[in-house]
Amino acid sequence: MKIDRIELHHVAMPLIAPWRTAYGEDAEVHSILCRIESGSLTGWGESSPLAAPCYSGEWAGGVFAVLRDWLAPHLVGQDIADAHQLQQRLAIFKGNPFAKAALDAAWWSLYSQHAGVPLHTALGAQRDLVPVGADFGVMDSVEELLAHVDAAVEQGFARVKLKFRPGWDLPMLRAVRERHPDLTLHIDCNAGYRLSDLPMFREIDELGLAMIEQPLAHDDFLEHAELQSHLRTPICLDETIAGLRQAEQAIALKSCRMINIKPGRVGGLTVAADIHHLCRASSIPCWVGGMLESAVGASHCIALAMLDNFTYPADIFPSNRFYAQDLADPPIELVIPPGGVPSVQALERLPSPIPELLERQSVQHAGIP
Repeated sequence: MKIDRIELHHVAMPLIAPWRTAYGEDAEVHSILCRIESGSLTGWGESSPLAAPCYSGEWAGGVFAVLRDWLAPHLVGQDIADAHQLQQRLAIFKGNPFAKAALDAAWWSLYSQHAGVPLHTALGAQRDLVPVGADFGVMDSVEELLAHVDAAVEQGFARVKLKFRPGWDLPMLRAVRERHPDLTLHIDCNAGYRLSDLPMFREIDELGLAMIEQPLAHDDFLEHAELQSHLRTPICLDETIAGLRQAEQAIALKSCRMINIKPGRVGGLTVAADIHHLCRASSIPCWVGGMLESAVGASHCIALAMLDNFTYPADIFPSNRFYAQDLADPPIELVIPPGGVPSVQALERLPSPIPELLERQSVQHAGIP
Protein backbone atom coordinates (compact mmCIF):
# COMPACT_ATOMS: atom_id res chain seq x y z
CA MET A 1 0.00 0.00 0.00
CA LYS A 2 1.36 3.38 -1.00
CA ILE A 3 1.35 6.00 1.76
CA ASP A 4 -0.13 9.12 0.16
CA ARG A 5 -0.57 11.44 3.15
CA ILE A 6 -0.21 11.43 6.95
CA GLU A 7 -2.04 13.71 9.38
CA LEU A 8 -1.04 14.11 13.02
CA HIS A 9 -3.06 15.42 15.95
CA HIS A 10 -1.63 16.02 19.42
CA VAL A 11 -4.69 15.90 21.68
CA ALA A 12 -5.33 16.51 25.37
CA MET A 13 -8.28 14.40 26.55
CA PRO A 14 -9.71 15.45 29.94
CA LEU A 15 -10.21 12.62 32.44
CA ILE A 16 -13.23 12.31 34.71
CA ALA A 17 -10.83 12.26 37.66
CA PRO A 18 -7.01 12.53 37.92
CA TRP A 19 -5.06 9.27 37.48
CA ARG A 20 -2.38 8.92 40.16
CA THR A 21 0.59 6.58 39.99
CA ALA A 22 4.11 6.26 41.38
CA TYR A 23 5.41 8.62 38.68
CA GLY A 24 2.83 11.39 39.12
CA GLU A 25 -0.70 12.51 38.33
CA ASP A 26 -2.53 13.15 35.05
CA ALA A 27 -5.72 15.20 34.80
CA GLU A 28 -5.83 14.74 31.03
CA VAL A 29 -4.27 12.22 28.69
CA HIS A 30 -1.98 13.62 26.00
CA SER A 31 -2.07 11.39 22.98
CA ILE A 32 -1.09 11.41 19.31
CA LEU A 33 -3.73 10.51 16.70
CA CYS A 34 -2.29 9.52 13.34
CA ARG A 35 -4.26 9.33 10.08
CA ILE A 36 -2.74 7.61 7.04
CA GLU A 37 -4.27 7.87 3.56
CA SER A 38 -3.66 5.28 0.87
CA GLY A 39 -5.78 5.71 -2.22
CA SER A 40 -9.42 5.59 -1.09
CA LEU A 41 -8.53 4.05 2.29
CA THR A 42 -7.95 5.86 5.57
CA GLY A 43 -6.47 4.31 8.70
CA TRP A 44 -6.28 5.77 12.20
CA GLY A 45 -3.71 4.96 14.87
CA GLU A 46 -3.03 6.29 18.35
CA SER A 47 -0.09 6.44 20.73
CA SER A 48 -0.42 7.86 24.26
CA PRO A 49 2.95 8.67 25.85
CA LEU A 50 1.26 11.19 28.22
CA ALA A 51 2.10 14.86 28.77
CA ALA A 52 5.49 14.54 30.49
CA PRO A 53 8.42 12.10 30.12
CA CYS A 54 7.64 10.38 33.43
CA TYR A 55 6.28 6.98 32.36
CA SER A 56 9.01 6.72 29.71
CA GLY A 57 11.53 9.02 28.07
CA GLU A 58 8.94 10.05 25.47
CA TRP A 59 6.16 12.61 25.84
CA ALA A 60 3.35 13.73 23.56
CA GLY A 61 4.94 17.00 22.45
CA GLY A 62 8.19 15.24 21.57
CA VAL A 63 6.42 12.37 19.83
CA PHE A 64 4.44 14.84 17.72
CA ALA A 65 7.64 16.68 16.73
CA VAL A 66 9.63 13.58 15.77
CA LEU A 67 6.69 12.24 13.77
CA ARG A 68 6.15 15.55 11.98
CA ASP A 69 9.81 16.28 11.25
CA TRP A 70 11.30 12.83 10.67
CA LEU A 71 9.23 9.64 10.79
CA ALA A 72 6.15 10.63 8.78
CA PRO A 73 8.14 12.33 5.95
CA HIS A 74 10.23 9.16 5.74
CA LEU A 75 7.06 7.14 4.95
CA VAL A 76 5.03 9.42 2.69
CA GLY A 77 5.29 8.29 -0.92
CA GLN A 78 6.56 4.84 0.05
CA ASP A 79 4.83 1.59 -0.92
CA ILE A 80 4.74 -0.50 2.27
CA ALA A 81 3.87 -4.14 1.56
CA ASP A 82 3.85 -5.50 5.10
CA ALA A 83 4.19 -4.46 8.72
CA HIS A 84 7.77 -5.62 9.16
CA GLN A 85 8.78 -3.60 6.11
CA LEU A 86 7.26 -0.58 7.84
CA GLN A 87 9.31 -1.29 10.96
CA GLN A 88 12.47 -1.76 8.87
CA ARG A 89 11.83 1.56 7.14
CA LEU A 90 11.61 3.28 10.55
CA ALA A 91 14.58 1.41 12.08
CA ILE A 92 17.04 4.07 10.93
CA PHE A 93 15.62 6.26 13.72
CA LYS A 94 16.86 5.13 17.13
CA GLY A 95 14.35 4.47 19.89
CA ASN A 96 11.12 6.52 19.88
CA PRO A 97 8.78 3.50 20.18
CA PHE A 98 5.71 5.58 21.03
CA ALA A 99 6.24 7.64 17.87
CA LYS A 100 6.70 4.56 15.71
CA ALA A 101 3.64 2.96 17.29
CA ALA A 102 1.31 5.68 16.00
CA LEU A 103 2.34 4.98 12.41
CA ASP A 104 2.34 1.21 12.88
CA ALA A 105 -1.20 1.24 14.31
CA ALA A 106 -2.53 3.40 11.47
CA TRP A 107 -0.87 1.09 8.92
CA TRP A 108 -2.56 -1.96 10.48
CA SER A 109 -5.90 -0.16 10.31
CA LEU A 110 -5.29 0.41 6.61
CA TYR A 111 -4.16 -3.15 6.05
CA SER A 112 -7.20 -4.72 7.70
CA GLN A 113 -9.45 -2.65 5.43
CA HIS A 114 -7.37 -3.55 2.37
CA ALA A 115 -7.53 -7.25 3.29
CA GLY A 116 -11.25 -7.06 4.08
CA VAL A 117 -10.88 -8.66 7.53
CA PRO A 118 -11.22 -7.39 11.12
CA LEU A 119 -8.00 -6.23 12.74
CA HIS A 120 -7.79 -9.13 15.20
CA THR A 121 -8.04 -11.58 12.28
CA ALA A 122 -5.35 -9.68 10.38
CA LEU A 123 -3.08 -10.11 13.44
CA GLY A 124 -3.69 -13.87 13.44
CA ALA A 125 -6.10 -14.19 16.37
CA GLN A 126 -8.55 -17.10 16.54
CA ARG A 127 -10.82 -15.86 19.35
CA ASP A 128 -13.09 -12.86 19.64
CA LEU A 129 -13.67 -12.41 23.41
CA VAL A 130 -11.21 -11.86 26.29
CA PRO A 131 -11.73 -11.05 30.00
CA VAL A 132 -10.57 -7.75 31.45
CA GLY A 133 -9.62 -6.59 34.93
CA ALA A 134 -10.39 -3.60 37.12
CA ASP A 135 -7.62 -1.08 37.89
CA PHE A 136 -7.44 1.49 40.65
CA GLY A 137 -4.99 4.35 41.05
CA VAL A 138 -3.88 6.12 44.21
CA MET A 139 -6.93 7.49 46.03
CA ASP A 140 -7.61 9.92 48.86
CA SER A 141 -8.20 7.16 51.41
CA VAL A 142 -8.06 3.40 51.84
CA GLU A 143 -11.78 3.45 52.63
CA GLU A 144 -12.48 4.99 49.23
CA LEU A 145 -10.34 2.33 47.53
CA LEU A 146 -12.06 -0.51 49.40
CA ALA A 147 -15.44 0.72 48.20
CA HIS A 148 -14.21 0.64 44.60
CA VAL A 149 -12.67 -2.82 45.00
CA ASP A 150 -15.88 -4.10 46.61
CA ALA A 151 -17.83 -2.85 43.59
CA ALA A 152 -15.41 -4.52 41.15
CA VAL A 153 -15.76 -7.83 42.98
CA GLU A 154 -19.54 -7.44 42.96
CA GLN A 155 -19.44 -6.84 39.21
CA GLY A 156 -17.45 -10.05 38.71
CA PHE A 157 -14.15 -8.69 37.34
CA ALA A 158 -11.59 -11.43 36.80
CA ARG A 159 -8.87 -9.62 38.73
CA VAL A 160 -7.97 -6.29 40.36
CA LYS A 161 -4.82 -4.22 39.87
CA LEU A 162 -3.70 -1.62 42.42
CA LYS A 163 -1.26 1.21 41.85
CA PHE A 164 1.43 1.00 44.54
CA ARG A 165 3.86 3.73 45.59
CA PRO A 166 5.66 4.97 48.72
CA GLY A 167 3.01 6.23 51.11
CA TRP A 168 0.34 4.12 49.37
CA ASP A 169 1.79 0.69 49.87
CA LEU A 170 1.71 -2.15 52.40
CA PRO A 171 -1.06 -0.87 54.72
CA MET A 172 -3.30 -0.25 51.71
CA LEU A 173 -2.48 -3.64 50.19
CA ARG A 174 -3.05 -5.50 53.45
CA ALA A 175 -6.43 -3.80 53.87
CA VAL A 176 -7.55 -4.96 50.43
CA ARG A 177 -6.23 -8.49 50.94
CA GLU A 178 -7.89 -8.76 54.34
CA ARG A 179 -11.21 -7.67 52.85
CA HIS A 180 -10.86 -10.02 49.83
CA PRO A 181 -8.63 -12.98 50.76
CA ASP A 182 -9.38 -14.97 47.58
CA LEU A 183 -9.35 -12.15 45.04
CA THR A 184 -6.92 -12.40 42.11
CA LEU A 185 -4.89 -9.30 42.82
CA HIS A 186 -1.67 -7.65 41.73
CA ILE A 187 0.17 -4.38 42.27
CA ASP A 188 1.82 -2.01 39.82
CA CYS A 189 4.84 -0.15 41.22
CA ASN A 190 5.67 1.87 38.08
CA ALA A 191 9.41 1.63 38.84
CA GLY A 192 8.95 3.31 42.22
CA TYR A 193 11.26 1.12 44.34
CA ARG A 194 14.83 -0.12 44.70
CA LEU A 195 16.45 -3.47 45.36
CA SER A 196 17.12 -2.23 48.91
CA ASP A 197 13.34 -2.51 49.43
CA LEU A 198 13.67 -6.31 49.39
CA PRO A 199 12.37 -6.64 53.01
CA MET A 200 9.12 -4.98 51.96
CA PHE A 201 8.82 -7.23 48.91
CA ARG A 202 9.33 -10.28 51.14
CA GLU A 203 6.28 -9.13 53.11
CA ILE A 204 4.32 -8.66 49.89
CA ASP A 205 5.40 -12.17 48.90
CA GLU A 206 3.23 -13.53 51.73
CA LEU A 207 0.04 -11.91 50.41
CA GLY A 208 -0.63 -14.28 47.52
CA LEU A 209 -0.50 -11.81 44.64
CA ALA A 210 -0.71 -12.83 41.00
CA MET A 211 2.34 -10.65 40.23
CA ILE A 212 4.35 -7.57 41.18
CA GLU A 213 4.46 -5.29 38.16
CA GLN A 214 7.58 -3.21 37.40
CA PRO A 215 8.90 -2.86 40.96
CA LEU A 216 12.36 -1.44 40.08
CA ALA A 217 13.91 1.00 37.60
CA HIS A 218 12.34 1.43 34.19
CA ASP A 219 15.47 0.28 32.33
CA ASP A 220 16.72 -2.42 34.68
CA PHE A 221 17.21 -6.14 34.01
CA LEU A 222 19.84 -7.30 36.50
CA GLU A 223 18.28 -6.08 39.74
CA HIS A 224 14.88 -7.39 38.68
CA ALA A 225 16.52 -10.78 38.16
CA GLU A 226 18.05 -10.56 41.63
CA LEU A 227 14.72 -9.56 43.18
CA GLN A 228 12.87 -12.34 41.36
CA SER A 229 15.32 -14.91 42.70
CA HIS A 230 14.20 -14.05 46.25
CA LEU A 231 10.43 -14.14 45.62
CA ARG A 232 7.79 -16.73 44.88
CA THR A 233 5.50 -14.07 43.44
CA PRO A 234 6.14 -13.52 39.72
CA ILE A 235 7.66 -10.23 38.69
CA CYS A 236 6.03 -8.73 35.61
CA LEU A 237 8.00 -6.25 33.52
CA ASP A 238 6.29 -3.30 31.86
CA GLU A 239 8.38 -0.14 31.33
CA THR A 240 11.58 -2.18 30.92
CA ILE A 241 10.21 -3.98 27.85
CA ALA A 242 10.62 -1.27 25.20
CA GLY A 243 10.90 -3.70 22.28
CA LEU A 244 11.58 -7.26 21.18
CA ARG A 245 15.29 -7.12 22.09
CA GLN A 246 14.51 -6.09 25.66
CA ALA A 247 12.00 -8.94 25.96
CA GLU A 248 14.64 -11.40 24.76
CA GLN A 249 17.12 -10.06 27.32
CA ALA A 250 14.62 -10.16 30.19
CA ILE A 251 13.75 -13.76 29.45
CA ALA A 252 17.42 -14.79 29.07
CA LEU A 253 18.37 -13.11 32.36
CA LYS A 254 15.26 -14.42 34.20
CA SER A 255 14.33 -10.87 35.13
CA CYS A 256 10.64 -11.73 35.18
CA ARG A 257 8.06 -14.50 34.90
CA MET A 258 5.40 -12.42 33.14
CA ILE A 259 5.39 -9.57 30.62
CA ASN A 260 2.93 -6.75 30.10
CA ILE A 261 2.70 -5.70 26.44
CA LYS A 262 1.52 -2.22 25.50
CA PRO A 263 1.59 -1.51 21.76
CA GLY A 264 2.64 2.10 22.29
CA ARG A 265 5.50 1.29 24.62
CA VAL A 266 7.07 -1.34 22.35
CA GLY A 267 6.77 0.42 18.98
CA GLY A 268 3.42 -0.78 17.66
CA LEU A 269 1.22 -3.78 17.03
CA THR A 270 3.88 -5.42 14.86
CA VAL A 271 6.44 -5.54 17.66
CA ALA A 272 3.76 -6.33 20.25
CA ALA A 273 2.74 -9.42 18.29
CA ASP A 274 6.41 -10.46 17.90
CA ILE A 275 6.89 -10.19 21.68
CA HIS A 276 3.72 -12.22 22.21
CA HIS A 277 5.10 -14.97 19.96
CA LEU A 278 8.46 -14.91 21.80
CA CYS A 279 6.71 -15.20 25.17
CA ARG A 280 4.58 -18.09 23.95
CA ALA A 281 7.67 -19.95 22.71
CA SER A 282 9.41 -19.25 26.05
CA SER A 283 6.41 -20.28 28.23
CA ILE A 284 6.13 -16.74 29.60
CA PRO A 285 2.51 -15.62 30.17
CA CYS A 286 1.74 -12.14 28.92
CA TRP A 287 -1.13 -9.70 29.00
CA VAL A 288 -2.18 -6.50 27.26
CA GLY A 289 -1.79 -3.14 28.96
CA GLY A 290 -3.00 0.29 27.98
CA MET A 291 -2.20 3.99 28.34
CA LEU A 292 -5.73 5.37 28.82
CA GLU A 293 -6.11 5.77 25.06
CA SER A 294 -9.27 6.89 23.32
CA ALA A 295 -11.38 4.24 21.60
CA VAL A 296 -9.00 4.46 18.62
CA GLY A 297 -6.03 3.12 20.58
CA ALA A 298 -8.12 0.87 22.83
CA SER A 299 -9.57 -0.91 19.79
CA HIS A 300 -6.06 -1.86 18.69
CA CYS A 301 -5.32 -3.18 22.19
CA ILE A 302 -8.50 -5.23 21.97
CA ALA A 303 -7.43 -6.77 18.66
CA LEU A 304 -4.00 -7.61 20.07
CA ALA A 305 -5.49 -9.16 23.21
CA MET A 306 -7.24 -11.82 21.11
CA LEU A 307 -3.91 -13.60 20.49
CA ASP A 308 -3.73 -16.87 22.39
CA ASN A 309 -0.85 -16.30 24.84
CA PHE A 310 -2.52 -13.29 26.44
CA THR A 311 -3.72 -15.39 29.34
CA TYR A 312 -4.08 -12.79 32.12
CA PRO A 313 -7.06 -10.41 32.01
CA ALA A 314 -6.26 -7.28 30.04
CA ASP A 315 -6.00 -3.62 31.04
CA ILE A 316 -8.73 -2.53 28.63
CA PHE A 317 -11.49 -0.26 29.90
CA PRO A 318 -14.88 0.95 28.75
CA SER A 319 -14.75 4.52 27.48
CA ASN A 320 -16.92 5.78 30.34
CA ARG A 321 -14.39 4.53 32.92
CA PHE A 322 -12.12 7.53 32.32
CA TYR A 323 -13.90 9.87 29.89
CA ALA A 324 -17.18 11.77 30.08
CA GLN A 325 -17.21 11.41 26.28
CA ASP A 326 -14.72 9.42 24.26
CA LEU A 327 -12.86 11.28 21.54
CA ALA A 328 -13.77 8.51 19.09
CA ASP A 329 -16.87 6.63 18.01
CA PRO A 330 -18.06 4.00 18.64
CA PRO A 331 -16.94 4.03 22.28
CA ILE A 332 -15.49 0.93 23.94
CA GLU A 333 -18.02 -1.06 25.95
CA LEU A 334 -17.69 -4.17 28.08
CA VAL A 335 -19.79 -7.28 27.60
CA ILE A 336 -20.66 -9.92 30.17
CA PRO A 337 -21.29 -13.30 28.54
CA PRO A 338 -23.76 -15.65 30.24
CA GLY A 339 -22.10 -16.99 33.37
CA GLY A 340 -18.93 -15.09 32.53
CA VAL A 341 -16.92 -12.09 33.66
CA PRO A 342 -16.60 -8.58 32.21
CA SER A 343 -14.88 -8.92 28.84
CA VAL A 344 -14.20 -7.12 25.58
CA GLN A 345 -15.46 -8.30 22.22
CA ALA A 346 -13.35 -8.11 19.08
CA LEU A 347 -14.53 -5.26 16.87
CA GLU A 348 -15.67 -5.67 13.30
CA ARG A 349 -15.37 -1.90 12.71
CA LEU A 350 -12.59 0.22 14.19
CA PRO A 351 -13.52 3.54 15.85
CA SER A 352 -12.48 6.86 14.36
CA PRO A 353 -12.26 10.32 15.95
CA ILE A 354 -15.35 12.52 16.16
CA PRO A 355 -14.33 15.55 14.05
CA GLU A 356 -15.63 18.28 16.37
CA LEU A 357 -14.06 16.65 19.45
CA LEU A 358 -10.79 16.10 17.61
CA GLU A 359 -10.68 19.80 16.70
CA ARG A 360 -11.65 20.93 20.21
CA GLN A 361 -9.10 18.73 22.01
CA SER A 362 -6.21 19.18 19.56
CA VAL A 363 -3.17 20.96 20.96
CA GLN A 364 -1.37 20.97 17.61
CA HIS A 365 -1.93 19.51 14.16
CA ALA A 366 0.20 18.81 11.09
CA GLY A 367 -0.19 17.28 7.64
CA ILE A 368 2.55 15.56 5.60
CA PRO A 369 2.89 16.46 2.77
